Amino acid sequence: QVQLVESGGGLVQAGGSLRLSCAASGRTFSSYAMGWFRQAPGKEREFVAAISRGGVTRYRYANPMKGRFTVSRDNAKNTVYLQMNNLKPEDTADYYCAAGSAAAGSAGEYDYWGQGTQVTVSP
Repeated sequence: QVQLVESGGGLVQAGGSLRLSCAASGRTFSSYAMGWFRQAPGKEREFVAAISRGGVTRYRYANPMKGRFTVSRDNAKNTVYLQMNNLKPEDTADYYCAAGSAAAGSAGEYDYWGQGTQVTVSP
């Protein structure tokens, strides 16, 4: 089992940057693909980005995030990151990290979830 704790959220002006972190417990972090999702008030949870679990690293991004967001991981620190640049007000949401067997774009493919961290982007 994996426990995930997100951090790094906050209030930022449009055009600014934030880096989210997701720290995982356990010794098997490297065996999990990791994903980031977000949920804005009144909206469904949506896929943001994912990174594969090993071998040749693969990345997956939702189209609105391509070129602005970067997902990375440090297996030695059991941590996955989401660097978010050129933030827009529509990026305002709770951001969640998740662990699963593949870097999928569907929330149903992930087995473990963190509690989320709030990101607010002001105009």
